[in-house]
Amino acid sequence: MSETVPSVVFKTRVRDESIGGDNPFRWQDVSSDDIFKGKKVVVLALPGAFTPTCSSTHLPGYEAKYQDIIAQGVDEVYCLSVNDAFTMFQWAKHLGVQNVKMLPDGNGDFTRGMGMLVKKENLGFGYRSWRYSMLVEDGKIVKLFSEAGQADNHPEDPFEVSDADTMLAYLKQ
Repeated sequence: MSETVPSVVFKTRVRDESIGGDNPFRWQDVSSDDIFKGKKVVVLALPGAFTPTCSSTHLPGYEAKYQDIIAQGVDEVYCLSVNDAFTMFQWAKHLGVQNVKMLPDGNGDFTRGMGMLVKKENLGFGYRSWRYSMLVEDGKIVKLFSEAGQADNHPEDPFEVSDADTMLAYLKQ
């Protein structure tokens, strides 16, 4: 694992009312610096949008604890997955996510740079992120909670330490 977050460009979609119509969104490149420079950020990274644990517990847990996390001096909470911007947007909409910001790593560049890109071909997912969470201050990784057993085609989906309660307990120390 690196000591700093990878320097990448995320391909995001942002709402722009000047476009009009049924789909008032435009592409916007967002750099690692845009997200992390001079900020205290929590990132939860997970294997995939609309998947069971990610949808039932991981992302909803951070959404539910968002205000508590922000109260600990955190500037923002991001959910990262190796999915495209359209999928991440629809997933957040489907779950009613209002606070956690979605961060699409469609090409897996950030995840690869983190050393967290794993094959999930056993599930037909291709390459995905291993499940983890981290606290980042000004681009430096302060604390990483990575699930045990990181491996290609892991037969299970461990979820023990990257949850919102674990991160919140760490932040309150």
